[in-house]
Amino acid sequence: MVVIRLTSIGKRGKRHFRVVVKEKRSRRDGTPIEYLGWVEKTEKGTKKEINLDRFKYWVSKGAVPSPTVSALVKA
Repeated sequence: MVVIRLTSIGKRGKRHFRVVVKEKRSRRDGTPIEYLGWVEKTEKGTKKEINLDRFKYWVSKGAVPSPTVSALVKA
C-alpha cells in the first residue's frame, strides 16, 4: 500500500517536513518513491509548497494521504 505522508528533516527544535510518497511499511525517514513538496512551521503560521498535480496523480493511482497531509492540501 502506498501512502502520502510527512518525513522530518532538520535538527531538533527546528524541524522541517517533506511531503513524500512511500510504501506504508517503510520507515518514516526511509527512502521515498517521490518527493511532492515541503512544509515549514513558523511562529507566524505554516509555509508550504506542494506539487498538487503530482499529489492528484498519486491519489488517482490509489495512494492514501495521511490526515495531516490531507489538511495541508485543503488549506
